[in-house]
Amino acid sequence: MVKASELIEQIEAFAPKSWAEPGDPTGLQIGQPDQPIHRVLTTLDVRPEVVQEAIDLGADFIWAHHEAMFRPAKNLDLSDPQNAMYALAIKNNIVIYASHTNLDAAIGGLNDWLCQAFGIENQVPLLPSDEGKPGMGRIGELKTALTMADFAKQVKTVCQVAAVRLITNDATKIVNRVAILGGDGGKYWQKAQEAGADLYLTADLYYHVGHDVLAADFAVLDPDHHMEALAKEPMAQKVQEWFDGQLPVTASQINTDPYTYF
Repeated sequence: MVKASELIEQIEAFAPKSWAEPGDPTGLQIGQPDQPIHRVLTTLDVRPEVVQEAIDLGADFIWAHHEAMFRPAKNLDLSDPQNAMYALAIKNNIVIYASHTNLDAAIGGLNDWLCQAFGIENQVPLLPSDEGKPGMGRIGELKTALTMADFAKQVKTVCQVAAVRLITNDATKIVNRVAILGGDGGKYWQKAQEAGADLYLTADLYYHVGHDVLAADFAVLDPDHHMEALAKEPMAQKVQEWFDGQLPVTASQINTDPYTYF
């Protein structure tokens, strides 16, 4: 019988909480560490439909990238859908654990999985750390050089989204070197340019920042924050590796992207 604490120990050896960005409430969100667990569900987001998916699967441990409790609850009014989700997880004895920016930073973690998905090789940290932890983001070379337009189409296909946003003065320019930072990394676009990237792949870039990117004759590709859902399968593979297949694990099939494109 595997206890939640045994899985948490493996997760934290791979992505220590000390590697998280300041203020990031990563770690155990809900549940008892000494609880026996029987099946794991990996997910990007913890939403009510994901908790229900776990219940339907018989999963009693959710390993998420984004925290379920990113902001503290101010009350336990169960008419609030977020509070009701917490109550549903507790009622069904589901442990919820999140690895957020520490998983972003981990060697062989989220940003390396994104590099693999998008064909980026020989990557190194984009934002090196001098605090004894891996840096955030990655920068490396494309396996095959592409125009910005073709690379955008490739990313769109991999992410299975209806559209991506390309910010560039010339979509025919060739991309060899790509910087990437999963999630909301728009504030680091200048770091990516200074590091010699031809293009920076990140999400949630603001409108006026886009103008700054164009004025600097740089390029940013924004495929939506939900690109991080590509981590669900590698997270599940990690659980399989750690427990030699003895702890059943499933990657969530729920699409938690809040956006609908027309």
